[in-house]
Amino acid sequence: MRKRLLTLGEPAPWFSAPTAANANFHFDTVAGRYVVLSFFESAARPDSRRILDELWQARERFTDDVVTFFGVSNDPLDQQQARLQEQIPGLRFFWDFDRKLASEYGALQLDPNTGLQKFVAHTVVLDPRLRTLTTIPFDNPATHVARLLQLIDSLPPLGQPHVAESQAPVMIVPRIFEPAFCRKLIAMYEQHGGTESGFMREKDGKTVGMYDYGHKRRQDFEIPDEDIRKACMIRIHDRLVPEIEKAYQYKATRMERYIVACYDGTQGAHFRAHRDNTTKGTAHRKFAVSLVLNTGEFDGGFVWFPEFGRQLFAPPAGGAVVFSCSLLHEATPVTSGKRYVFLPFLYDDAAARLRDENLRFVAGDANTPEQAKQAAG
Repeated sequence: MRKRLLTLGEPAPWFSAPTAANANFHFDTVAGRYVVLSFFESAARPDSRRILDELWQARERFTDDVVTFFGVSNDPLDQQQARLQEQIPGLRFFWDFDRKLASEYGALQLDPNTGLQKFVAHTVVLDPRLRTLTTIPFDNPATHVARLLQLIDSLPPLGQPHVAESQAPVMIVPRIFEPAFCRKLIAMYEQHGGTESGFMREKDGKTVGMYDYGHKRRQDFEIPDEDIRKACMIRIHDRLVPEIEKAYQYKATRMERYIVACYDGTQGAHFRAHRDNTTKGTAHRKFAVSLVLNTGEFDGGFVWFPEFGRQLFAPPAGGAVVFSCSLLHEATPVTSGKRYVFLPFLYDDAAARLRDENLRFVAGDANTPEQAKQAAG
């Protein structure tokens, strides 16, 4: 039993359940459009009845092409007495008489005061990847459908089908960090400041740190607060790791680095083309995550992959570009403003063992930021 409702960016649990027209409807097959999933318990509930009637009046808004609606009924009488009106395409209902779906989606919860099970009626809106955009409780039935339709009107258009261009095998995943959390991380950086960030090189069989302003210019802040680190980890685990597993069939279980990095436009900050796993000390890294905290507040600062063309990648604020550490990539110069980004690496338990084995090859820095500054003139 899920103890809470889905939150922003979380993937919706996949399931199969009966509908009036399909005895075993696979929910994951509806991806590719916006999806409204409403847990109303029973059409006999007064609040549910009002919401269902208003949804029926607005049924032309649900066409399956851009947005589709599914209600979830837990009452066998809804089926037996034909209380629900369907429209295909557009409006369908799942029969969840054992309340399994309600439990998986947090509609069934234990009341902390009584210890008894309670039903939390709500509507969840999902993006085309079946990730959570928002949940709307049945706290005000009189405005519930109006709020839902207003949200649908505000959603970005899906665009028209078009022939794909060749691009790097990377993924842009939005809504990993919510706006308030992004601002919190930026405020921490601005309060404490960052230190010059180097990069790793192999030298005489050892992995050493290097500073070269021609190759990389960036300042990093290592997050010391354990609560904030845990909050970062939970969001990556709940909102990003499932997308990586779905796309690449790779289950990340470890995360390296809790840093907020700043690419400062006054320095033309950048990181020239490189790979993230070419030394013994970095060979364990599997996926790189470039999670931008303030998209729209700076110019330049794209990620691109020279081996795959000249497309520039820029996730929305709170979203990330995710890619294999073996891909050649570059952070292009920031030309104005400051680009703040959270930059972890992800790997698994087998890679963790490799990391432990290679610690003996990790040495100190080969030079200092001061020497790099002097060399840059």
